[in-house]
Amino acid sequence: MSRIGKMPVQIPEGVNLNVSSEGKITVKGPKGQLSYNIPERFKVDISDGQLKVTRPGDSRKDKATHGLVRTLIRNMVVGVTDGYSKKLEVVGVGYKTALLGEKIQLNVGYSHPVVVEPRPGITFELPSVNTIVVKGIDKYLVGQVAADIRDIRRPEPYKGKGIRYSDEVIQRKVGKAGA
Repeated sequence: MSRIGKMPVQIPEGVNLNVSSEGKITVKGPKGQLSYNIPERFKVDISDGQLKVTRPGDSRKDKATHGLVRTLIRNMVVGVTDGYSKKLEVVGVGYKTALLGEKIQLNVGYSHPVVVEPRPGITFELPSVNTIVVKGIDKYLVGQVAADIRDIRRPEPYKGKGIRYSDEVIQRKVGKAGA
């Protein structure tokens, strides 16, 4: 058995799970609603406030997918109860951010400011001039939007300027040796 796949998912109070006959699971909670199509052969059992995923056989593909399905469902449960967030830092002289309604404006060394619009289900917060917080209920979408913002100006290894995750460590390189 998959170690992760066989672990039950705890369903907190205020979260409703609904599994349709087509294999679509819908999770509703205080922060919103998410859905996922379970692979055809997998079974989901909900009882006593717990959800268990069982796989059809012991083929290599079934074993690999077992833990994935369970983790995706768990991420949906956590998303609709607590939500997810990614924190980004803008590092560089003159680099700054501004909130324009729902959009953010980035001045990161280009000749023009870059405006980023949030995708549906994503919100931006700017606790300081050089910090961006991306929030949402879908873990994948929050990570993708944060990665897209980071790609606007990736951190460079010589001066460390750019947009980076708050927990990211940039390996610094030594510049040219002066003669």
